[in-house]
Amino acid sequence: MKYVERQGNDVIFRSNGETIRITPWGRDSLRVRAAQMAEIRNDRFALLDADTDANDIEIRLEDERAVLRNGKITAVVEVSGWKRNGRLSFYNQKGELLLRETDGGNALALTPREYLPQTGGDFALNVTFEGQEGERLYGMGQYQEEQVDWKGCTLELKHRNSQASVPFVISSRGYGFLWHNPALGFVSFGKNRTTWHADATKQMDYWITAGDRPADISRNYADAAGHVPMMPEYGLGFWQCKLRYWNQEQLLQVAREYKKRNLPIDVIVIDFFHWPHMGDYRFDPEFFPDPAAMVKELRKMGIELMVSVWPQVALTSENYGEMNQQGLLMRADYGEQIGMRFVEDSMFWDATNPRAREYVWNKCKQNYYDYGIRIFWLDEAEPELGTYDFRHFRFHAGNGQEVGNIYPQLYSRAFYDGMQAAGQENPVNLVRCAWAGSQRYGALVWSGDIMSDWTYFRRQVCAGLSMGAAGIPWWTTDIGGFHGGNPQNPEFRELLIRWFEWGCYCPVMRLHGDRQPAQPVYRKDGSRALNSGSDNEVWSFGEEAYPILEKYLRRREELRPYVRALMQEAHENGTPLLRGMYYEFPEDENCNLLRDQYMFGGKYLAAPVMEMGARERSVYFPVGTAWRNVDTHEIIQGGRRLTVPAPLHVIPVFERL
Repeated sequence: MKYVERQGNDVIFRSNGETIRITPWGRDSLRVRAAQMAEIRNDRFALLDADTDANDIEIRLEDERAVLRNGKITAVVEVSGWKRNGRLSFYNQKGELLLRETDGGNALALTPREYLPQTGGDFALNVTFEGQEGERLYGMGQYQEEQVDWKGCTLELKHRNSQASVPFVISSRGYGFLWHNPALGFVSFGKNRTTWHADATKQMDYWITAGDRPADISRNYADAAGHVPMMPEYGLGFWQCKLRYWNQEQLLQVAREYKKRNLPIDVIVIDFFHWPHMGDYRFDPEFFPDPAAMVKELRKMGIELMVSVWPQVALTSENYGEMNQQGLLMRADYGEQIGMRFVEDSMFWDATNPRAREYVWNKCKQNYYDYGIRIFWLDEAEPELGTYDFRHFRFHAGNGQEVGNIYPQLYSRAFYDGMQAAGQENPVNLVRCAWAGSQRYGALVWSGDIMSDWTYFRRQVCAGLSMGAAGIPWWTTDIGGFHGGNPQNPEFRELLIRWFEWGCYCPVMRLHGDRQPAQPVYRKDGSRALNSGSDNEVWSFGEEAYPILEKYLRRREELRPYVRALMQEAHENGTPLLRGMYYEFPEDENCNLLRDQYMFGGKYLAAPVMEMGARERSVYFPVGTAWRNVDTHEIIQGGRRLTVPAPLHVIPVFERL
């Protein structure tokens, strides 16, 4: 009985109503799909067309076993267990095992691919691999935890405010793995096994690559899922933001003050509720009477304007009726057609619908882009449903349980495609969430509405490292945190200083937050508008803080050529700017679990101070390296851990020699 066959450069395995297809998909990479009682689909949720060297492919077939080699990775599929199911194993070019599915268990009657039927629908799916002793797993996007190695952890495959589930992982064993499925679910990286679970899906679909070093894996993944554009020049400097500049003159006064003080600034931001109603996609003329003149004055000062756009369309919006009639909004499967209640009841527009993407972009082009605005802040991108219960919402692409995780990627795509069609090169838009492939649509992801405290500060360092490993090189955070923080509070001032110092060594340096106490805003008729926050400019935090913040603004300018080179590297090779120590030094086991220091590119080791009152901290210097302290110029030999001074005005940073 013959279980395997060849179709072109693909290997097909069939047994018990299941079909497995293994396809060479880019350099040293394979795409693996499987379906129960159905033909294999070619969904392109994240994967692009593969550039594969046919001369580097080798296939060997037996009756019950097939071997497919594509460059440095080899897949073996073979009959396993009493049930005669297929079992998959993957090896590197040395013949070393990278990853293998669990076996059939014989009397246990287990299967590595478990299709759980759903009445009237398709399947829930479990895919299970053997645990590997000593393995470290990096990436997976942004989770608010102090972790960089996810081995032993269970992660929700679901977006939330400040959580971006990007299901790509880099293994210390020398492979990268993309769970190519936008369904809600979870992954459990257990000691004994790894299980990927989709709540609802039509088939199994994943992509796996082999690489000698993490940078090789990042490059292969970027080739498969898309490269980030080249960051424009205004993305390299400092971005000023607060909640919220509520009128045109207030914003311009802040920009003028930066210029009066001769402080570097590249971007200034108009945050949410500058519109009459959510979903109007235009300025409220009472507060922003002349957007064209505003943009013109800012540009004369060398400052770009970024404007917030939300995906909610209020039931009171001038666009709601047409968008609802045209089917451009998400739909609740039952109950009220309301996705979120904040200021006004609203429903989210459906980013999975190409007509909806075109509609929203055209509104934004007419009312923002045509005034000269070239950067958008795509907030609420998860989307932030009132209860995050995606199961009960339906998209153009399908039920939320099956496709919900793709929303932020297509939200970014709407603006990227529109801006490119308008002739703009290398669009960049700030977005609050991402999924696999978001990077190719100019997504600069920030870490959401986090708290202004030291615990969340530490979590953001881990989040930035994990996002970079997950293939999202453009990443930033609200310097000082979003929720809370009184500029007059000495303890908050210290947190803000330490966060600002670290922000200098992030891909994008952006100051934002809802500072306390809130400032009421009134319309001309006396009615309340949404509050503004307290001041959040670099001169807002006292006499001690100001010269320190100015120092790091100017240092960021000094770093501009270096940051530009890192952005070029990210664009060409998919390499993150924020790199865990393991990424640059995989041979040094002492680097595997470091989560409070990192590499900013290949040159600088940054060790942010993340404890209240600390004026020194411990830093590990990898084996076989030498370093220069950028502030004291002291030379340090690697292979040891040292306690280094860290006065309030210094973030310990070391240049690799």
